[in-house]
Amino acid sequence: MGSTSVNRRDVMKRAAVAGLLAVPAVGALSSCASGGGDENKAEKGEKTKKNPLGVKEDAGLTVYIFNGGYGDKYAQFVTDMYGKKYPKSDTDQKPTEKIATQVQPKIVRGKPTADVVNNSGADQMNIGKLVHNKQVADFNEMLASPSWDDPKVTVRETLVPVVEQMGRFGGKECYQLNIAMTVYGNWYSQKLLEEGLEAEYPKTWDEMLAVCKKAKAKGIHGWSYPGGHPRYMFFSMYAMFAQRGGRDVTTAMDYLEPDAWKHDAVKDVFEAWEELVAKKYVLTGFDGTEAHTEMQTAWTKEGKCLFVPNGSWVENEAKDTTPKDFRMAVGATPSLDSGDKMPFGTLYAPAGEPFIVPAKAKNVQGGLEWMRMMYSKEAAVNLFKEVGSMPVVKGAIDGLKLPSGTASAQAAIKAAGENVVIPQFMDWYNELFREDFNNMIHKFMQGQIGARQAMDTMQKASDRIKNDPDITKIKKA
Repeated sequence: MGSTSVNRRDVMKRAAVAGLLAVPAVGALSSCASGGGDENKAEKGEKTKKNPLGVKEDAGLTVYIFNGGYGDKYAQFVTDMYGKKYPKSDTDQKPTEKIATQVQPKIVRGKPTADVVNNSGADQMNIGKLVHNKQVADFNEMLASPSWDDPKVTVRETLVPVVEQMGRFGGKECYQLNIAMTVYGNWYSQKLLEEGLEAEYPKTWDEMLAVCKKAKAKGIHGWSYPGGHPRYMFFSMYAMFAQRGGRDVTTAMDYLEPDAWKHDAVKDVFEAWEELVAKKYVLTGFDGTEAHTEMQTAWTKEGKCLFVPNGSWVENEAKDTTPKDFRMAVGATPSLDSGDKMPFGTLYAPAGEPFIVPAKAKNVQGGLEWMRMMYSKEAAVNLFKEVGSMPVVKGAIDGLKLPSGTASAQAAIKAAGENVVIPQFMDWYNELFREDFNNMIHKFMQGQIGARQAMDTMQKASDRIKNDPDITKIKKA
């Protein structure tokens, strides 16, 4: 999944696209919706125990990787693995920040040059439209194939379940796969909190306000966020909606249900943040395109704020400005009070960094094989070592020495257990997050609008999408 600016926030980033299409259940794909013909696809090789996906050994393989905060070295490791197994194949990896610009026109014409695409970054392709137009391949064949490390175990069985869940669009097909776990929440310095303020992580909202008050007395803002990318606030707020009102509240958001954004739980969460803003506990500013790095520098290097809304990519992204004794950590959503429906520790933790294989790629089987290699323990450990993110391969980094932020994120996932929540509407109806929430939360965090206006704005946006006949809706199964 991309993020909300460039670099690793691009784990959440989705391109803002007019006429956004989400998709209902669709069948497995064998052809593209427009242009091209089967002549663009390489022949399949023979399926064997050593070649379970039937890769044509001399077929070329082209891999496009988003060149953001992760860089592309982690992917080159896998491309090199592919080249070693298939030495007759001409492999080519292309790093770029312009995924849609460089890749999508050829996919639309039915003659893609890419066999694997890391569909991330600001210039990310709209996955909903790709699926709707039958332009991406189904990963089920690969998921059901023997895993790289143990032929007795399928690839599917080696992955945390959320990976396949996030790649489905209303049916059994899986059109998108992610490679890293992302933990969203309230990121902070354990040193500043515990030594500088002599405080513990706040488990309730009253404790949060008290810690912010204590920080303010020492000339430190309790919070900050990147004004240029205000949607970062979603990373800290979303789990609160679920925690306060239960999964029914967030499910209603996903399915564009009437008054989903006007639920009492949503009001309670906005009012809690409204109080924090009114008390002037928030360091504002950072309004440019590099707002995220400016905010992170103020947080890590300058110590101007205690908490920031962020994702687990931040440890790698901010490493150059983070003091060695900073002890970066992530905290889960504080409880509002005993009326919460889900417990403290409820976590917003999806899989991120999405990959697709074009349905009419020249080497579909090779693209699937590349992803099978990506899910090997060897490649997963390399991913962690290169970028510091937690791989989605179960147990891949168990026993390794982890940096403080990653260790904290792993502990948060373990503590959450089944209380992990993921906003499906961010993939299904992306502009609801990237445009509507972004614009609303900017005004809200500036104190220009209050809780009621925030709720009204989001409900109108949800209704607009629901009533747009040109947007295909996902329906409950």
